Amino acid sequence: MTVAMEKPEKTGAVEEPAAPARAERRISRPMVVAAILVVWLVLFLVLRGKQTLTLAAADLTDLHRWFNDVNDSIGANRNSNPLFLYFFNEIRLVIDSLVTFVQELISQPAAGRPVPQIGWLGVVGIVGYVSWAVGNWRVALLAVAGFTFLGLQGLWQESMDTLALTVSAVFVALLFAIPLGVWAGLSDRVNRIVTPFLDFMQTMPTFVYLAPLTLFFLIGPASATIATLIYAAPPAIRITAHAIRSVPTTTVEAADSMGATRRQTLTKVLLPMSKRTVVMGVNQTIMAALAMVTIAALIDAPGLGKTVVQALQSLDVGTAFNAGLAIVVMAIVLDRVTTAASGRAEEARRSKNRFLAWRRPLLGVGAAAAAVLVFLSHTYVWAAEFPGEGGIGSAISSGADSVTTWAQDNLGGLTNAIRDVVTNALLNPFQTLLTDSPWWLVGAALIALGVVVGGLRAGITTAVCVGLLVGTGVWSDSMTTLASTVVATVLVMLFGIGFGVWMGRSALVDRLIRPTLDAAQVMPPFVYLVPFLALFGATRFTAIVAAVVYAAPVAMKIIADGVRNVPATTVEAATSAGCNTWQIITKVQLPMARSALTLATNQGLIYVLSMVVVGGLVGAGALGYDVVAGFSQGQLYGKGLAAGLAIVLLGVMFDRITQAAARRAGA
Repeated sequence: MTVAMEKPEKTGAVEEPAAPARAERRISRPMVVAAILVVWLVLFLVLRGKQTLTLAAADLTDLHRWFNDVNDSIGANRNSNPLFLYFFNEIRLVIDSLVTFVQELISQPAAGRPVPQIGWLGVVGIVGYVSWAVGNWRVALLAVAGFTFLGLQGLWQESMDTLALTVSAVFVALLFAIPLGVWAGLSDRVNRIVTPFLDFMQTMPTFVYLAPLTLFFLIGPASATIATLIYAAPPAIRITAHAIRSVPTTTVEAADSMGATRRQTLTKVLLPMSKRTVVMGVNQTIMAALAMVTIAALIDAPGLGKTVVQALQSLDVGTAFNAGLAIVVMAIVLDRVTTAASGRAEEARRSKNRFLAWRRPLLGVGAAAAAVLVFLSHTYVWAAEFPGEGGIGSAISSGADSVTTWAQDNLGGLTNAIRDVVTNALLNPFQTLLTDSPWWLVGAALIALGVVVGGLRAGITTAVCVGLLVGTGVWSDSMTTLASTVVATVLVMLFGIGFGVWMGRSALVDRLIRPTLDAAQVMPPFVYLVPFLALFGATRFTAIVAAVVYAAPVAMKIIADGVRNVPATTVEAATSAGCNTWQIITKVQLPMARSALTLATNQGLIYVLSMVVVGGLVGAGALGYDVVAGFSQGQLYGKGLAAGLAIVLLGVMFDRITQAAARRAGA
């Protein structure tokens, strides 16, 4: 009996602590998210179709009409209002003069001449010489071949117009971006002030810059250049500040101890030691400028972008492909030249090539040869106008049309099946949920998700963005764009995790795939639309696929780096404990790389949003279409401006929530 009495007491003593443990178990964040979605779905079924704030394509709200009135008022008083007379018009005049000067130099007939001041032979000579001087002979050969190919495509003048606008925008952007970046690198206060503005500017899709700037600077090359330099400046500012701050403190202290002034420390220590990183910032500025210049064709910027836009609007895949290929070639050349420039000094130090001693005399000879080519192109028509009629370009366009026809005839069943599955299984249901739910229900759900995923501040930001989205009058179109963005981001993360984990676990796979991803990130957004327009036609799905391909490289690289940074000892411990490969990936590497996963989601969302909006040119509709229609139809200008504001609000909302989630994951 004694034993029988002791056993229950012992059992009770063991079991009693288990109850508080169960009581203290916290509800996980995924469970809360699931509960929010379930409540949303239930209320959607009850309230479907009510208070959806739907607006027809030709309808305007009071805000849109007010924007139209402001635009009309500015147009009527542009030449009498002092603010325009002595500020905006002067800025436009200066930029227009710069662009006209560069165009007359390399692309457009100069005054009294049927050809530019420097013809194709001179431009190729200068490009080859500069590429060799700042890089190496391999890069110079690539540059010469690339620019010659632009002429063989029959797109020499269009390419030079694009180059002229890019050079003008980059020149002006760097004039204030590098000094501001140096200032931010030297001053913590300045860095704290400029960082939020840079974050905001880099969150905004390229489309958004166009509408407000046309309000002040009209359409044309000047406003396109201003939009481009504003868009392209943030990378240079941010990377220059980072470069200055990355110089070792001990080096700066050593210079101070030797009596160097602040000016001497800056010019003799900080700038020389950060030169390579600053040149990388210049590279990013050039790439951003080239991407923006092509999209600025929507506000009448000349060049390759205009050719692509016109071809996309008429569904001329061959012409769009040829011009898109020219943009890619120019982007690769500019990227390779500036990348080689950033690493040339270090490469020269490491190299044992005995010909380096002859580099300076050879550069002198090269400069003389380039000058001769410039003289010939200035003097003789045969050296000024690119010979031939672009036979290669015609062949490329014809080949692209043939491939398009073949793909539509032979792959139509497969491509249509893929399109229908994604559209019917993912896009349509989610879009219906967003557009057919009452606006306040969607807003409440978004705010709740923002609080759960990103915290209270993210929830407050979401609430503000939702309120302003309602105020823009394009709520329904915003929800359509939101649906496409979320679906595309889900697909981006599926590809990103699959290939990112593969790259992170295998150095060989990383070496094979990463160069392709780097090359993909060089291409401007417009280029991605062309092949998928050929495969899927002008539909929402075309924009989604292009957005996935555009955003996937950055997600793959971030996830690969996150997986690779998981300590090897942790992986070895899991292996020794008997975990198989799948368990190591799902139980160890992905959970420990969750901050990288969240950052990849953040970047994927921003990239996808910018591409989905550009997809308005190929049938994506919604906000992208509203912006484009605002440029082409005067009565819809106000609605297009409101749509641009809505795009900004979506970008800010995505960015704040995902950044807050990334900070939580890294904590």
